[in-house]
Amino acid sequence: MSASNLDELAEQIKVWGREMGFQQLGITDIDLSQQETQLQAWLDKGYHGDMGWMADHGNMRSRPDELVPGTIRVISARMDYLPGDTQQIQVLKNPEQAYVSRYSLGRDYHKLIRKRLSKLAKMIEEAAQQIPNLEQDISQRAFVDSAPVMERALAAKAGLGWVGKHTLVLNAKAGSWFFLGEIYTNLPLPVDNNPQENQCGECTACLKVCPTDAFTGPYELDARRCISYLTIEYDGVIPEEFREPMGNRVFGCDDCQAICPWNKYASPSEESDFSPRHDLDKAPLLELFNWGEEEFLKKTEGSPIRRIGYQRWLRNLSIGLGNAPYSEVIIEALKARQGMADEVLTEHLDWALKQQQMQKDNPRWRRKRKIKQ
Repeated sequence: MSASNLDELAEQIKVWGREMGFQQLGITDIDLSQQETQLQAWLDKGYHGDMGWMADHGNMRSRPDELVPGTIRVISARMDYLPGDTQQIQVLKNPEQAYVSRYSLGRDYHKLIRKRLSKLAKMIEEAAQQIPNLEQDISQRAFVDSAPVMERALAAKAGLGWVGKHTLVLNAKAGSWFFLGEIYTNLPLPVDNNPQENQCGECTACLKVCPTDAFTGPYELDARRCISYLTIEYDGVIPEEFREPMGNRVFGCDDCQAICPWNKYASPSEESDFSPRHDLDKAPLLELFNWGEEEFLKKTEGSPIRRIGYQRWLRNLSIGLGNAPYSEVIIEALKARQGMADEVLTEHLDWALKQQQMQKDNPRWRRKRKIKQ
């Protein structure tokens, strides 16, 4: 197998990827020994909360060849997902509207990206089989946030950006509003030796803006305090100390991205599947709260929101309504849910009703609270 053939294939992979809608692809080796040490230290502190899967599978996450035997290279790809102007700040400042993380406004990215990466892997395999003297079976597998893969570390090694202080990958020309996906392969492709320099500098805007102070310091996040974790991954009673700071954020949180100076370079996605559905970019809290379970299942079909289930959806919205301006309509809606709620939801409905009552008794109370928005 000649080096020139592999060089040509590596370049062709990037052309194919761009034609499929990926903005950038890079190729890296599989040495994640430094990141493995950092991951274990993070796990030892318990910062993963109830995400037990982060600690499962031994070292497969940091050793790609243990997850897919024979892997020696990883092809990392990124795809922009931010829709056009979704008026993030305006929605966050309107306590009667629901803020839904921008990545989840449209269809679930997993299937879309995995399908394209699988197609790309097939094209790579077919091309590699044409290389003279190729004496090996080709083994490849595509991943999109669906297996123990250190996607951010691999993306940084592949030259797609650097890991910022908010622990997300930043790209000097594209910010951070993009999805990542990978192809593990046993082909000895040439690696890209052009990692982007960390350009966060002295900026700490992302750390300071976090509503729940989830960052223990630069490059380290305590997921147990993160609104994205609390509203998506966590299925229990959200600690009361975090409820008011959550404001109207009912599914995820983008504050650390929205404030990042590098995101002024982000480009709107051209993928129609990532466009907002059912006006989720600007829907009133009460409207979403009044969805019946059948309506919830229908309107979240093919959406990442569906995975949290109806009761958790109502739990999150209850907090938003508790933080909303006093309204008899809100009180009636909350009370109407009490008879059909599980124990966890009941706790949040009761809290929201108390919050509404406090505002009724003292309208100036809300203005005295200090909530980062």
